[in-house]
Amino acid sequence: MNPPRSPARASHPPGPAGPAGGPLADQGTVDLDAVYYDTPDQRLAADGLTLRRRTGGADAGWHLKLPVSPGVRDEVGAPLGDTVPRALAALVRSRVRDAALEPQVRLLSSRRISHLLDADGALLAELSTDTVRAERDEASASWTEVEVELADGVDPALLDAVEKKFRKAGLRVADAPSKLARALTETGNEPPHRPGTAPADDTAGAHVLAYLREQRDSLVAHDPAVRRNLPDSVHQMRVACRRMRSAFASHRKVLDRAATDPLGEELRWLGAELGLDRDQEVLFDRIQTRIAELPRTLVLGPVRGRLRTWNNARRSGTRRRALAALDGKRYAALLEALDALLADPPLLPAAAGPAAEVLSKSVLKDHQRLATRVAAALGQEPGEPRDLALHSARKAAKRARYAAEAATPALGKPAKHLTKAVKSVQSLLGDHQDGVVAREALHGLGVQAAGAGESAFTWGVLYAREEALAERNERELPRVWQSAADPGLRSAPGV
Repeated sequence: MNPPRSPARASHPPGPAGPAGGPLADQGTVDLDAVYYDTPDQRLAADGLTLRRRTGGADAGWHLKLPVSPGVRDEVGAPLGDTVPRALAALVRSRVRDAALEPQVRLLSSRRISHLLDADGALLAELSTDTVRAERDEASASWTEVEVELADGVDPALLDAVEKKFRKAGLRVADAPSKLARALTETGNEPPHRPGTAPADDTAGAHVLAYLREQRDSLVAHDPAVRRNLPDSVHQMRVACRRMRSAFASHRKVLDRAATDPLGEELRWLGAELGLDRDQEVLFDRIQTRIAELPRTLVLGPVRGRLRTWNNARRSGTRRRALAALDGKRYAALLEALDALLADPPLLPAAAGPAAEVLSKSVLKDHQRLATRVAAALGQEPGEPRDLALHSARKAAKRARYAAEAATPALGKPAKHLTKAVKSVQSLLGDHQDGVVAREALHGLGVQAAGAGESAFTWGVLYAREEALAERNERELPRVWQSAADPGLRSAPGV
């Protein structure tokens, strides 16, 4: 990620005294030539991404900047070439789809670099004073911009001192978020406005569509992170799939099932393709943690080595399969279909009703569905039938949680409290199901170990521990469910 920056603009660069009072060492001037690529309708600019090919300076090459949080962007580079590198094109595919990436604007910059030093001559920050000329077709614009980048380990408070000094010198903080944004605006081609995710009004349809837009945006935004194998990215992308599927199921009186059911099935497919690698990773981490918890005297034989071998064999190809799904036509068609549904939603008459009234009915219906499944599971004798019933209850808990979560903007605190209570049920049932999957894996590992002439003792110990944990979860379920089934949560205003 990029270090903190404080861009400001003025017609003249800062003087030799330095913006924070320290000495300023001139590092020379370099000429930069950057061509920015985007689709003709500027899909990247609308989402705050920039893709450029730059020559000149120490970092000549291709650069893609991706937003990761408000005010923070991550940069991915690639060697200089004549065409957009495949690796970078893949990272923007969820936005670009099948549209062509073409040169949109050219920025020619003469950059004067200065180093702000402390009293001992140590680097505090680098100041870049750019004299910029933007060219787009026949239009052009020019300005001067000063950008500050702190050295590693420097207190970010220095930026406040720099900004204060700049203001006194007549400079002002940049209005545009980037050079590209200013270039497009000043050459008469401002990026399209990205609509927010807030409900347009207080109707049920507006609230449901706002929730779906938020999840669609999350799906698109996490696509590059999944391709880069960043932590938690697959999980977050799958959660977006589940939330949309749950919303389609919970709000069948708001959106026409004829349109949403096929999309729900495609989202299920995508979640499954992404989940192969993630589920194995979770299972491996669980077993590895359980081994670490054992006393050394109970770890007999090459347990950790066998676990690694088993994990590598099962994960071989799973990531390639997930990436293949993201690169396939089916995924692109799903994204296009989601966009089409949000642009022209198949609303039913109930969509025009008050959000609080319509959504509260959906929340209560999903909560009652969960209650029925929990009761059915608790009525089963311990064993495989109960495990299956508890897994079914877990799915119902997810749907009930997401329904309450989606209704929170309309219903307020009652829905928020219900979301939290149902999440506790979901977490307990999720841990139970993870234990069921772990026991199956541990049994197989024990069989493999015995077949190879190794001791299967440790695998049996781990199996027994998972059984004990499952029994504890089953004993705990009535208490956790009692909290989530509290009539006060369901009879509060709005729910």
